[in-house]
Amino acid sequence: MIVKKMTPAFQKAEGGLFSAVEKADVGDAVLKMGERGVALMMWADPFYPHPSIPPHVAQAMTDSINSGFASHYTAPIGNSELKVEIAKKLKKINGMEVEPQRNILITPGSDSGLFFAMLLFIDKGDEVMIIDPSYPNNFQNTEIMGGKVVRIPVYAEDGYQFRIEEFEKRLTPKTKMIVLTNPNNPTTAVYRREKLSSLADFAIKNDLVVVVDQAFEQPCFDGIEMVSIAALPGMWERTVSVFSISKGMGLSGLRVGYIVADAKVIDKMYGTAVTVIGAANTTAQLGAIAALRDDSFMESYFQSFDRRRKIVYELLHDVPGVSMLMSESGFLSWVDVSRLGTGSEITSYLNDEALVAINSGAPYGNEGRGHVRIVHGALNEDQLREAVIRMRKALIKLAEKKGVK
Repeated sequence: MIVKKMTPAFQKAEGGLFSAVEKADVGDAVLKMGERGVALMMWADPFYPHPSIPPHVAQAMTDSINSGFASHYTAPIGNSELKVEIAKKLKKINGMEVEPQRNILITPGSDSGLFFAMLLFIDKGDEVMIIDPSYPNNFQNTEIMGGKVVRIPVYAEDGYQFRIEEFEKRLTPKTKMIVLTNPNNPTTAVYRREKLSSLADFAIKNDLVVVVDQAFEQPCFDGIEMVSIAALPGMWERTVSVFSISKGMGLSGLRVGYIVADAKVIDKMYGTAVTVIGAANTTAQLGAIAALRDDSFMESYFQSFDRRRKIVYELLHDVPGVSMLMSESGFLSWVDVSRLGTGSEITSYLNDEALVAINSGAPYGNEGRGHVRIVHGALNEDQLREAVIRMRKALIKLAEKKGVK
């Protein structure tokens, strides 16, 4: 069969056509759950499945369709006006001064942006340091490109902050890249300035490339500072940053992301963008412009996400056999259920017993075993509370059955 001719990385991939998969956003298994009335808390898509697009963003997109402009491509590198608005945001939010037409590339979502950012640098046998647990694509992209994943474990007792010595002791002559998701998905940890400074020193000393995915950079809670590693001294020239409007802006369906890097890197990306990623959707880019020009709608989102993380923590943290920290960012919760079962066992149990669909921690790395990821940005707040109450009751029932106190 032709499948046997594929590379090992692709042979291992599963899309859900013929088997169930645990990753949140592949296959059609999740849609079938929704048809059963299961509360879908797997997709990192804010407010899914309810309409949430701000009126001024919808109007900008409607205008592009009515004018006929929507039927045409933008350049593969992205709408120039959009890059200007992104540059303003980068200065205000990220402390980065950039030239819109020399340092920014628009991508059809941050997943393609992350793949493109890594593709430029990873060759067969290159070692890539990735925090574990972390976003599944960090691991899979590396394997697809022929690189070797080097896992950097983080621990709940540290608030999932990394220890620089875990990087240092895994360094070899083949180490080329660090891939960082900050804030982390799934743990929600926001890496502190002193931690990132130590990592920057490590990268500079050892001449490493850093690719950082900042899709969840907004919101961060409890006054925690969100630091962009590219803005630290000596890091601009060796960092490729990937961003998204899907999370904090709640515009997942627009599929607009962007890459920010030194002009020498962007020049190579401009030269290959049409081959690798094509152009982002024209109408979506115009919607993104409107969202960036008036982002006042985000404050109500952040307040909702703050309430949601507290609902989940208050209802679940004291369940026997459950251990979790309060979320630091975004709209996720990372929960240790190892005393009750594996992540896969618990997600299957909750699907049947509580009619709730959440993620097993297994795809997020070796350290994700025995954990689950809950997306509490989905649904509305009343539906969320009802679903988490069902989860609480089901988990208490399971703990009693297993004698866990």
